[in-house]
Amino acid sequence: MDAVETRGLTRRYGPLVAVDHVSFTVRSGEIFGFLRPNGAGKSTTVKMLTGYLAPSEGTALLDGHDIVRDGLAARQRLGVVPEEANVYQDLTVWQNVMLMAELYGVPRVRRTRHGADLLALFGLDARRADKGRSLSKGLRQRLMLCMALVGEPAILFLDEPTTGLDVASARLIRETVSRMNRERGLTVFLTTHNLDEANELCHRVAIIHRGRLAAVDTPQALRSTIEARRSVEVVFTVAPAALPPVSDPGAVIETFSDGAGVRIYTSMPGAAAQEVAAWALDSGLDIESIATRAPSLEEVFLAVTGPRAEAAEARR
Repeated sequence: MDAVETRGLTRRYGPLVAVDHVSFTVRSGEIFGFLRPNGAGKSTTVKMLTGYLAPSEGTALLDGHDIVRDGLAARQRLGVVPEEANVYQDLTVWQNVMLMAELYGVPRVRRTRHGADLLALFGLDARRADKGRSLSKGLRQRLMLCMALVGEPAILFLDEPTTGLDVASARLIRETVSRMNRERGLTVFLTTHNLDEANELCHRVAIIHRGRLAAVDTPQALRSTIEARRSVEVVFTVAPAALPPVSDPGAVIETFSDGAGVRIYTSMPGAAAQEVAAWALDSGLDIESIATRAPSLEEVFLAVTGPRAEAAEARR
């Protein structure tokens, strides 16, 4: 069974269509990234999936439960960490976790044991008596994760979980979520604009743009869709007087490091590397380094949401 399945999910605000017939699945046990530029429909989609907003059309199944017809059972399968950490300011760290466990209906003995394990896992055991208002943003975000996980959800929704956090907290959250997915099979739905984070954590990513899905695939497969953005980077010990010739007529060549570096965008990076090496030898130039590079996820993102993609959509 898929953990999440959307079917024509749509949300309208009067004449404005914020989410336009979105359909996708999240497999059980995967980390699924949801990438977007601002105003793309991400927040509206997540609000519908987590039961905070009713769809205008279509529906979604969460762990087999229809979010419209069986909303209570669907929401009971979820743990949600919003972008802004909404901990109870006047409760202690421990009281925050225990309150959420009670709301999830976790038995006393189990919630006590599980809560203590989570505090240790997220480095909060020494802060258990501290009030929520005394915590930094990073510690509040860690506490929100404990509160979301204490009910042992089947699906964890993380909305921009590391935005604005210190490096240590962001790393701890990424590593812990990845380990829980790997060791416990936790399904994670991650919304983020951090492309490095998505590339590091996600098995598959969806890119939403202007309320529609622009792409859904693995990070590696999405990068392979823009093969022309593969490149060869060559650094010479001395800047050459001319650019190296390559046989690919579609290649784009640019320089960096005051001309000592040359980057060649081509669909044939191996051949280009050999041609540059041979040219350098014939020209008496020494190469300091040479490497081929796959397109980044950021380049994929720009390719499917940037001006060229918008122009292509307008022509359709």
